[in-house]
Amino acid sequence: MPPLESVDERLQQAMKLVLLATVPGMLVLFWLYGWGVLINLILAGVTALAVEASVLKLRQRELRPTLSDGSALVTATLLALALPPYCPWWLTVFAAAFALFGKQLYGGVGKNPFNPAMLGFALVLVAFPQPMTHWPSSHGMDLLGGLQQVFGFGHTPDAWVQATALDSLRINKSLTMDELFAGNPAFGHFGARGVEWVNLAFLAGGVFLLQRRVFSWHAPVGMLASLFVISLLCWNGSGSDSHGSPLFHLLTGASMLGAFFIVTEPVSGAKNPGARLMFGAGVGLLTYLIRTWGGYPDGVAFAVLLMNLCVPALDRFAASRQERVTP
Repeated sequence: MPPLESVDERLQQAMKLVLLATVPGMLVLFWLYGWGVLINLILAGVTALAVEASVLKLRQRELRPTLSDGSALVTATLLALALPPYCPWWLTVFAAAFALFGKQLYGGVGKNPFNPAMLGFALVLVAFPQPMTHWPSSHGMDLLGGLQQVFGFGHTPDAWVQATALDSLRINKSLTMDELFAGNPAFGHFGARGVEWVNLAFLAGGVFLLQRRVFSWHAPVGMLASLFVISLLCWNGSGSDSHGSPLFHLLTGASMLGAFFIVTEPVSGAKNPGARLMFGAGVGLLTYLIRTWGGYPDGVAFAVLLMNLCVPALDRFAASRQERVTP
């Protein structure tokens, strides 16, 4: 067994690389929505560190080793990037607090059965669906306007928020896909306007992490391949009853963030390589099903949490199959 110090150092280094890999997506989100992205990041980060420190103190654990490993900041960053920019400050604080409490509830780093960031995101999505659907149109307001909006002492400009592309497609009854892309401001070239670039930026960050061997390829490839295949099989062209092309689903919503930064979380994910592939495939399939027939426009958070429940069974199945094929 490696020394504890070396394990802590590897964890800290991995967390630094993950934070670095989020920078391209973070910058594109900032370009797209403005200061609300940075406000979310600060609120979530401060809350996560404060809650983790408080829980550790209550459990009479040392603060420095856990707080310095960077896992709380990674959870806060991923959560903040998934939340709508300019959402109310209390929503970000509540989501981050529950995410870190959910991690510490099971013993902290290395013991949480559910992805902490998605746990916090799913809770506020279920509890407060209205503010969670208020996504701003591209190119957000200045810093002062953003602070006024987040902390509730400003007036929201007219036509400032709009339905996302996934939400517009889900409630569409009469327009063809060509008409949606031509006339709906939420649609871009292949996916959601602007968000397609966000997804490409997170893809670049994910490729960087793969190159640095922070995680294996199994879970992200499983998710993206599954999402591509199921959307291809269910795609019926540009009709008014279309659920969107495979490229639309890959470049819309939290697809790339989920594939490279969420399903690759080592603690709540599968351990066996084959199980990781099945875990990712299950997330991709459930994401599409929730997007298409569920009550929420995006489904990454719920898909991840549902597949977290299946991890023990997936690991056992993959291990038993490996034993059968091994001479």
